[in-house]
Amino acid sequence: MWKKLFDWLDERLGLNDLYKATLDRPEPKGNWWNTLGSASLFLFLLQGATGIFLMVYYTPSPDHAYDSIQYIMNEVAFGWLIRGIHHWGATLMVLVVFIHMLRVFITASYKYPRELTWIIGVGLLLLTLGMGFTGYLLPWNQRAFWATTVGTEIAGAVPFIGEFITSALRGGSDLSALTLSRFFSAHIWMLPALLSGLIGAHIYLIMRHGESAFPDKDD
Repeated sequence: MWKKLFDWLDERLGLNDLYKATLDRPEPKGNWWNTLGSASLFLFLLQGATGIFLMVYYTPSPDHAYDSIQYIMNEVAFGWLIRGIHHWGATLMVLVVFIHMLRVFITASYKYPRELTWIIGVGLLLLTLGMGFTGYLLPWNQRAFWATTVGTEIAGAVPFIGEFITSALRGGSDLSALTLSRFFSAHIWMLPALLSGLIGAHIYLIMRHGESAFPDKDD
């Protein structure tokens, strides 16, 4: 029955051709360092899944944000686990993406023909940092409030446009309900949409050019 169903879908969707084009291709002999890209993608999907669960109970307002986090941690079944995975998964994702890019740099995998793959990877690292920065404010506790205050002031040190950047991030001169709303929107929609698009382009380029191998003595 399953074979008939697969054959029926294959005739209409070309599943075998899709498999050959995306998965059934030669790969260089690698090691665990070559799995960091896949690990980054897994962590991104994990963050998305746990974030959806958290959104069900989170309230993005200064009056209720902290209380909603406490409700998730103490009242929702396994809420503490989901939030813990989301919290530490964010830290681990930043670390894994950074090490992945460090590996690419050390092995000179950014050179021809993978220049665009490297540039997109840099964009993915910056967006990952942006996800961590915007998510840090959402609990709306003292640590998150003052850390975001310092972070936006650092952004304000950019010559010529620093004041504009700070005002755009905060939605005014100080942190307020508008700041929380902007960070929440960026965290759950704007940045993930950009990340998804760049990840798709990144994977396409990897499939087109293949994965890079560690250089040998001749290289």
